[in-house]
Amino acid sequence: MSSLTAKPVLVTDEAALARPTREQALEAVRTLIAWAGDNPDRPGLIDTPKRVVDAYGEWFDGYDADAARELSRTFEDVTGYDDMVILKEIEVESHCEHHLAPFLGKAWVAYIPNEKVVGISKLARVVEIFARRLQNQETLTNDIIDAIEKHLEPKGVAVMVDAAHQCMTTRGVHHRHVTTVTTRFTGVFKQDNALVERFLKLARA
Repeated sequence: MSSLTAKPVLVTDEAALARPTREQALEAVRTLIAWAGDNPDRPGLIDTPKRVVDAYGEWFDGYDADAARELSRTFEDVTGYDDMVILKEIEVESHCEHHLAPFLGKAWVAYIPNEKVVGISKLARVVEIFARRLQNQETLTNDIIDAIEKHLEPKGVAVMVDAAHQCMTTRGVHHRHVTTVTTRFTGVFKQDNALVERFLKLARA
């Protein structure tokens, strides 16, 4: 299945996995509050389910977005430009699919055009679309690069993500200053170590 669509579990059985109603989501939050040991009907918590459901609607709006659409409008008149295009320090705000805890960081995305280029804001939007789904960082890195590969058909793509995972910093081992770095390279980047080193140098400059 293409990484441009929602995760496979979302589409295997549409009838069984239909999105719950808003009221069902509100009730689920009330249940979690009660399970945690508090009273969902006390004044400080009475509106919390609504706030949580609204926040989820924002945090996970990547499921309703389409990276293919973002990359569909390309430009071929680049006056012979054939060097690296790099976006640095794109904000990453995602949630761990194992604990629903946030992981926060930045992404660096580069590609070398073949015949098509895309507006630079579209690359940032692709990162945002995949980040706003339940994710692990390795899959996020792959999703970004696969989308660019498929729709721009460049000579090569490079992606690096550096993020801190709150499932590690606020629970479990409680290592607050550890970040996770994932990288992936395709095409000419994978074939040329000097090009990779140049990307990393530009990314960290």
